[in-house]
Amino acid sequence: MTILFLCRQNAGRSQMAQAFFERMAPGHEAISAGSEPAAQVHPPVIEAMKEIGFDLAGRKPQRVDRAVLDRADHVISMGCDDPAVCEYPGRKVEDWSIEDPSGKSFQDVRRVRDEIRGRVEALALRLRAGVA
Repeated sequence: MTILFLCRQNAGRSQMAQAFFERMAPGHEAISAGSEPAAQVHPPVIEAMKEIGFDLAGRKPQRVDRAVLDRADHVISMGCDDPAVCEYPGRKVEDWSIEDPSGKSFQDVRRVRDEIRGRVEALALRLRAGVA
């Protein structure tokens, strides 16, 4: 199964979700993208993930487009506060409503990271049980 994680800039939440999924759900694929991609993954996100053994330094944000959507079996938005991240004709988007850590304190970035880790862990368990 291929999971697409979406957020506005593809520089924080969706990048973390992709990294967690790649490690927690072997045999499945993760993609992440954004409606308005940033130039780079946010440095505090890179640092927060580095603390727990993930290297996001080489990742580059990408724009969501029809080709990216078509690769995905399941689409998850980090937050539908931006309609551009959740409204794709013909596609159901699961909304996780996770706070955007951009511009927040490093402690907030860690909190968001840990919330995403828990959500992805639950998703990986659902996939193993065949109920995703």
